[in-house]
Amino acid sequence: MALKIQPLSDRVLVQPQEAETKTASGIYIPDSAKEKPQQGKVVAVGKGNKDHDMTVKVGDIVLYGKYSGSELKYGGNDYLIMREEDILAII
Repeated sequence: MALKIQPLSDRVLVQPQEAETKTASGIYIPDSAKEKPQQGKVVAVGKGNKDHDMTVKVGDIVLYGKYSGSELKYGGNDYLIMREEDILAII
């Protein structure tokens, strides 16, 4: 299914990676103790604006702030839409 969402201006659509369900030592983490993921894959990018050319591109894995962006559900999947300036790094 092709994604039919096109972010505007300097906005980026990110699909967060799943939260860890098990620690390195093998202990399972309950849903109530899971942290919000801070890493995800860029699935759509806006065209930028006259003052800003886009740095990230579709397919990049990025790090972003814990409370960055707005949550969005589309086609049964969770996404975040945020400004490119909310992205901290490309991995």
